[in-house]
Amino acid sequence: MTENRIPLAGVIGHPIAHSRSPKLHGHWLKTYGLAGHYIPMDVAPEDLEQVLRTLPRAGFVGVNVTVPHKEAALRLADFVTERAQRIGAANTLGFGADGSIRADNTDGYGFMENLRSGAPDWDPEDGPAVVFGAGGAARAVIAALAEAGTPEIILTNRTRARADQLKEEFGPLVTVVDWLQAGNVVEDAELVVNTTSLGMVGQPELRVPLDGLQPGALVTDLVYAPLKTRLLREAEAAGCTTVDGLGMLLHQAVPGFAAWFGTKPQVDEAARAAALA
Repeated sequence: MTENRIPLAGVIGHPIAHSRSPKLHGHWLKTYGLAGHYIPMDVAPEDLEQVLRTLPRAGFVGVNVTVPHKEAALRLADFVTERAQRIGAANTLGFGADGSIRADNTDGYGFMENLRSGAPDWDPEDGPAVVFGAGGAARAVIAALAEAGTPEIILTNRTRARADQLKEEFGPLVTVVDWLQAGNVVEDAELVVNTTSLGMVGQPELRVPLDGLQPGALVTDLVYAPLKTRLLREAEAAGCTTVDGLGMLLHQAVPGFAAWFGTKPQVDEAARAAALA
C-alpha cells in the first residue's frame, strides 16, 4: 500500500450476491477508521485468471475467493501456504507489488477459533470427532482437527467415494463409514460437525438420526442460515454444547483483513450483528 493509494479488497464468487463478507469487512473498516473498500465480484470460472492478474494493477491488495473458485485459485497462485496446500483449496489471496498471487486457506483457522470462542472447555484431544460431508469445508475441518490432536475422525458422506478419497489423503486418522450408518457413530463422538449444506435455507434437512448424541458432546454446524439448524436444536435438547456456524465466517475473515488493511479486527457481537444485517 502506498500513501496515496486507498487499498481495495473484495470477495470473488459465482454467484456472490448472497455473501455476508462485504457487510462484515465494511463494519470493520468503519469501526477502525481505516481507508479502504471491500467489494463483491461475480466472476465466471473462465474469467477468473484474467481478473486475478488484473486486480493488483487496479489497486487491489487481496481478495477472498469462494465457491466455485477455491481450487482454481490455488492452482493460479504463485505462492501457496502449507495449510492451503494441505487442504487443497484457497479462500484468501494476497497480491504482491509485482502482481504475484499468494494463496492461503483460513477456513480451518476460522473453524477452530469459532469452537474455542463458543466452547472454551472443549479439548480436541478428548475424543473422536464425527464429520458429515467430504467437500472443501470438510477438508479444512479435518486438517484443523488433525493439527489440533484429535485422536480419530469418523467421516461420512452421501457419496462414499469422496470420503474414501479424503481418507487416502489424510491417512489412518480418518475412518469412513457409510452415510446410512451415520446415526450409529455419533454416540461415541466428543465433537460432531456438519460441513454439508443440508439444513441450509432452501436445502433439504440433515436427516441423520441424532438420538445417540451424548450429553456434553460439542455439536457445530457450518450452516449459518438459519443460525439454529435442526442439528443444533436437537443437540441442545440432548444436553449437548452447540456452536453455530456464523462464527467460522467471522474468524476466517480476520487474517485476510489484517494483511490487507494493517489492523487485526475483533470478532465480537457488533461484528456478528453487522454480518447478519
